[in-house]
Amino acid sequence: MTAAAHVQPACGPAIEFGGIDLTLGRTRILEQVAFSVAPGTVHAIVGPNGGGKSSLIKTLLGQMPHQGQLTLRWPGEREVIGYVPQALEFDRGLPMTVDDFMAAMCQKRPAFLGLSRRVQPAIDAALARVGMLDKRKRRMGALSGGERQRVLLAQGLIPEPQLLVLDEPMSALDEAGIQVFEQLLAGWRQAGTTVLWIEHDLEAVLRLADRVTGLSRKVLFDAPPAQALTPERLLGLFSVHPRSESLA
Repeated sequence: MTAAAHVQPACGPAIEFGGIDLTLGRTRILEQVAFSVAPGTVHAIVGPNGGGKSSLIKTLLGQMPHQGQLTLRWPGEREVIGYVPQALEFDRGLPMTVDDFMAAMCQKRPAFLGLSRRVQPAIDAALARVGMLDKRKRRMGALSGGERQRVLLAQGLIPEPQLLVLDEPMSALDEAGIQVFEQLLAGWRQAGTTVLWIEHDLEAVLRLADRVTGLSRKVLFDAPPAQALTPERLLGLFSVHPRSESLA
């Protein structure tokens, strides 16, 4: 599968990271991070653990204080951001079903009152898209890691996002789940959704992304995948020690 041409104009925003700096305690996490994400594209971020990838995402989501300019240029009045975290932290002994989780994440009505009729069609459609409709009554704690990741993907679809932020969504998926994810990615590209995607599977990035940024505290490269993911550039990216710099 290769990156397909857009079927319709982008509905997602353009993103501009302009010299983003982030320091936690005495450790500099991000230093002068600057790159652009074109609207309606799948833009991957790759790099070593501790290189600041998730921290950069949190600055975009407004969860981390930072210095520098971060600009989102939306094409219209609608501004919907979806987010799929790397993993779901919860007490697996809780009697929380897939339906309960979706209700808690996707509606204003308290989850213990059940699914709202207003959002149930959207939840049904999202669970169907990730192949989890038949497991909606299962306890979240009884699902496999890959099944929980599919449920996380489903909640990221409600409401239909214009910007979708993915933090290593393939990490727990089995082969069937990976196929589901790739189908979703193709659908987002066709819809013109802007996708910002942290991923460690470089082969998947090479096949599926429109552009890739290498991040290890600083931006080391930013280019189309075939140009970015060369042995020389990857050696430089993964051989550095991203968090070795502390403030004096």
